[in-house]
Amino acid sequence: AAPAGAVAFGVKHTEGVSVDVLFHGHAEPEAVAGASMRWPLDKGTVLRFSMSRASSEVNDNKVTVSFYADGGKPINQTGVFLTGVGISLDVDADRDGVVEKNSPNKASWAWGPKGHGAILLVSCDKEFP
Repeated sequence: AAPAGAVAFGVKHTEGVSVDVLFHGHAEPEAVAGASMRWPLDKGTVLRFSMSRASSEVNDNKVTVSFYADGGKPINQTGVFLTGVGISLDVDADRDGVVEKNSPNKASWAWGPKGHGAILLVSCDKEFP
């Protein structure tokens, strides 16, 4: 999707975003937040970005990709705004009938009537082959 005449690209991103550049499946060093490193355009190059925490507001993170011609002349740039959504599996970890977000028993499991930890039943059969 690079513009005509582009031979390299650079990536900038906000602090809440992690960026990986993959050349034929091999990762290059991560781009530093706010800094722009340049990589050659090559078929099979993948730009992968992610967030590891929830956003404080909508569109509070951004990734900008700049495209360059021979000699380093900027041609064009494109960007995407990101919103990280926090997801948590809350369970009745102490089995008292109350679902608690921060139960200390959430990270461990013990068998028996005085046990604790989530019990998760998963259907792994092939109802729809």
